[in-house]
Amino acid sequence: MLLSLVLHLYSLRSVLPAAVMLGSAPTYLLAWGAWRLLSACLPARVYQAVDDRLYCVYQSMVLFFFENYTGVQILLYGDLPKNKENIIYLANHQCTVDWIVADILAIRQGALGHVRYVLKDGLKWLPLYGCYFSQHGGIYVKRSARFREKEMRQKLLSYVSAGTPMYLVIFPEGTRYNPELTKVISASQTFAAQEGLPVLKHVLTPRVKATHIAFDSMKNYLDAVYDVTVAFEGTVDDKGQRKEAPSMVEFLCKDCPKIHIHVARIDKKDVPGERDFMRRWLHERFEIKDKLLIEFYDSPDPDRRNRFPGESVSSKLSLRKTLPSLLVLSGLTAGMLATEAGRKLYVKTWLYGTLLGCLWVSIKA
Repeated sequence: MLLSLVLHLYSLRSVLPAAVMLGSAPTYLLAWGAWRLLSACLPARVYQAVDDRLYCVYQSMVLFFFENYTGVQILLYGDLPKNKENIIYLANHQCTVDWIVADILAIRQGALGHVRYVLKDGLKWLPLYGCYFSQHGGIYVKRSARFREKEMRQKLLSYVSAGTPMYLVIFPEGTRYNPELTKVISASQTFAAQEGLPVLKHVLTPRVKATHIAFDSMKNYLDAVYDVTVAFEGTVDDKGQRKEAPSMVEFLCKDCPKIHIHVARIDKKDVPGERDFMRRWLHERFEIKDKLLIEFYDSPDPDRRNRFPGESVSSKLSLRKTLPSLLVLSGLTAGMLATEAGRKLYVKTWLYGTLLGCLWVSIKA
């Protein structure tokens, strides 16, 4: 009985963060919607600057929970610049927390509001969020023959034309790496072997299409490409085998003590522009990721496991960067819910915002 109660209380540690983050969504959408209407006659650059600032406020609140609340230790390796740049961010993909890792790096460069994602098409149906991600500069893509190359290129070129700051996050694997999904891993390795590419162990064979279109569309606008490799400590079982990375709920339950993040900054002049050459280059970058992760998970020397090679820096996020956003958004939401009219507006925003958002993405995204 007591054990059941303890386990139940343990699982509730993610409830408060989830309630605040999801509960603030209508408040945020109303603020963004008001600005969207007010800025209708203003230059796109002006709208985007304020939208980026609003997005920074919301994501700072999210990072309060994922960093300050959980107490996770962030260990940085490699060469993350201190100043923000226009970049493409390429990372291995293993769980939903990977989205947050991009925020973790961006806020340390003052670029949190500029983060935009290349996302799976199905995510556009997320209530409220699906529509907004597209409005903020996210790009929804389908796989294989259904990939809409022209639409992606046009959207990126419009951002370049408007001078939109760009921190474009792409997960080239397309699918999360889960060591328990052996069929997915086997299929990926078989494909690599058939294509004459080295077989990878701890990452999937990357797909080049989205990366090539993004780089080709913005190559004169970008400063660099960030090659990011992420490992979550505590993802090894009792037998020393890698296990599934934590979900957002598990992460908020403080199941992950440390995140190891290796960043390699690659100047744009060192990235091949021709598609076939980029395909080979991208696979080589994932070979490097694989070697880093083999060292992390499989090194024969126990002292070299659970870390990447080289020096690391422990980076702690100040409450000054996150707490004000939490107080503003939660305060506005609480104020809205304190009145009957506010509660009605809140519910209608969830309901009609979701319906209108789904209608919009079905036509535009």
